[in-house]
Amino acid sequence: MAWLRKTRGTSCETFRDERSPNGFSLLPWLLMGMGAFSNLFQGETPEPWIGGLGLLTFNSLYVYVSFRSFVKETREATSTRVALALLGLVTCALALAYGGNWLLFFPLLGLATGAAVRMPQLRPVGLVVGVLAGGVSVFHDGWGGLDIAYATWISTMVTAAILSLSEAVRQLRTAREELARRAVEEERLRFSRDLHDLLGHTLSVIVVKSEAARRLAAGDVPAAQAQLNDIEAVGRQALTEIREAVTGYRQGTLRDELDRAESALRAAGIEPVVRRSGPPLVPQTEALLGWVVREAVTNVVRHSGAARCEIVVAGSGGERVRLTVTDDGGGGGQPGAGGDTGAGTGLKGLTERLTTAGGTLTAGPGARQGFVVTAELPVEARGLVEERVEVGVGSPVG
Repeated sequence: MAWLRKTRGTSCETFRDERSPNGFSLLPWLLMGMGAFSNLFQGETPEPWIGGLGLLTFNSLYVYVSFRSFVKETREATSTRVALALLGLVTCALALAYGGNWLLFFPLLGLATGAAVRMPQLRPVGLVVGVLAGGVSVFHDGWGGLDIAYATWISTMVTAAILSLSEAVRQLRTAREELARRAVEEERLRFSRDLHDLLGHTLSVIVVKSEAARRLAAGDVPAAQAQLNDIEAVGRQALTEIREAVTGYRQGTLRDELDRAESALRAAGIEPVVRRSGPPLVPQTEALLGWVVREAVTNVVRHSGAARCEIVVAGSGGERVRLTVTDDGGGGGQPGAGGDTGAGTGLKGLTERLTTAGGTLTAGPGARQGFVVTAELPVEARGLVEERVEVGVGSPVG
């Protein structure tokens, strides 16, 4: 986490400034023009003031193109392309007029071209620059001028390759930062929702059992004591589950959730009826169905006003398992009542989680009365990852 905060505090622009090539990386190559510059003062250049003006123009255009070539928007701007074309014209004019050391401006033109042009335009543009350099050089120095053409072409391609690789590395750094940021956000979401689900259910049970203990305290002390013992057990179990949720490794069984559901329903004065049949289930499928039981029973205790709640787990076609939670209450207080399937935030989160695992979840009023929650999953739910990642992704009770 500390590493991530440091990483998030270091932007991609920082990486670009500190580690990636920029316009300054191309400036030292201007030293290749020192020979032409010295010719101006040694009297070896006819009309030296024209040569000096051409040298100043070349350097200015080269610097302009270099610094605009490291950001995609400026690199692809019309002004940059025009400046590169003018740089080519000035290079050809100086090389044709003076030859000798002035031919070394062609490799510099290649550097600027490699920086400013990317695939797929790079190949034809680089070929044109290389042929142009070869033609002018051969005109002055014969076939020995082909060395300039080769150096120009190499400088163009190598510069483009290095800068393209640098850009790819920068993009990978950006992607890595984004993945790290999303991983932490997902873990925070998992933890907050898991903790809310746990506390929502546990506190509902504690409240119901406390009310039962208060009612029984005056006339049935042993029964009240039993309720208090249950409250203590539920509290201890909640502490254990919260610790496991913090580490992300909470793994409950469907049997445990069914037992807790029976206890919570009885404490609320609701008659529980639990039936289970069908093939054995893998732990991931049991964990998902356990969350459905937890969510549905919490809603029954909180909202239904029911006298009876039936929980049925049965095989469906041999390859799927179906869980149905039915109560005989009014249904109007339930999340999702009125035909709005999965309307509660808890039921909505469960719907998303079961859909990811290849299952379905429906919730709504029963055919006659009450409220019905039905979950169906493959016996070996597809697409499930470790419980420490997925179990806590559901939304809390509405």
